[in-house]
This record gives sequence, C-alpha cells and structure tokens, in this order.
Amino acid sequence: MLYAPHPLIQRLRDTLAVREKQTLDGAGLKPSAVLVLVYPRDGQHVVLLTKRTSRVDDHKGEISFPGGAFSPEEDPSLRHTALRESAEEVGLELEYAEVLGELDDTPTRSSYLISPFVGTLLRPQRFKPHPAEVAELLEIPLPMLLDPRTLRSEPVTYAGREVSGFYYQYQEHVIFGATARILQQFLHLLPPLSA
Repeated sequence: MLYAPHPLIQRLRDTLAVREKQTLDGAGLKPSAVLVLVYPRDGQHVVLLTKRTSRVDDHKGEISFPGGAFSPEEDPSLRHTALRESAEEVGLELEYAEVLGELDDTPTRSSYLISPFVGTLLRPQRFKPHPAEVAELLEIPLPMLLDPRTLRSEPVTYAGREVSGFYYQYQEHVIFGATARILQQFLHLLPPLSA
C-alpha cells in the first residue's frame, strides 16, 4: 500500500527544489552523505535517526542520520552514498524511497564533509537495523522536534563527553554536533505543520 500524497511532503519538495545548496570547499575533509528521512507514522510525520553502536569507527554511541562515507568504488554520487548507506544501516527499501532535495554541506569534528539529502517513504517500511552499526532506531515526531523546549543550550554530559553549544533533547538522547546543525536547517525549511 502506497502512502497518499501529503501536502507537507509536497511543500517540502517544492521548497528544496528552489533553494540553492550552500557548498563548502571540503579540502582535507572526507566526503560523506546522510539521509534526513521524513515520513508518516501513527498519524504524524517523524524523522528517522539512529543511535550508533560502540563498535563503529567514529562517533560511538552518538545520534546520527543514516549515512556514511563516500566510496569511489561503489558510489557514482553522494546521493547514491546516502541511499546505499541507509539501505545498509537501517534496511531502507530503496524502491520505495524518494529523495526530495538537498541541504547545505556540513563539516564534522572528525574531518568529514557531510552532504545531507532529504527523503521520504512511498509506503510503510519495517526497518532492519544493522546490529554492528545501529544500537537503536529513533522515530522522532516533528511536533516534538519543533517544540522550543526540545532545543537546549546549557552544557550537558552525554556518552561520556561534555556537549556545549545547542542540542536537541529527545527522551534520554542528546542530538548534538553536525547532526543537530543538519536537523536545525531541515526544521527551518519545513512548512507549518498545520497548513
């Protein structure tokens, strides 16, 4: 069963189609890509994030979007990287996913340059997280992310390190760093949920 077209997704598609992506030089940074996946779940739209395991090379135990490093052998484009990595990490069925557009390049403290792509699902999917990479899947409702109380700026210790700057608090999870910056940009582009 395919999802019925939703005005929120169409307005997001239209917004992304006319905006100019801000690119960075990226010299000395490893190219990578993530997928900001937004789709309906239980009567509201959610964004998919993952909690990384302690077995991954970088950003152990942190909250991130599905995605990873560009592979010259496997990826003809960064868009392909975002989709391939999402299929590997969470079991995304690519034939039922649609890329809506791109967000701005975002550097990380671990020397990656992330190209974020925004996507949606065309039908319900049952995700299958890769046990070596994904400890937990988080489907965070958009109204919760847009609630001003979710965005915080006071220092907090999370996964054994102090987080400063702004971050999003979802239940016991802290979304910070490049993931928080990408999420903030995405939320700023969203049309009003009630419209």
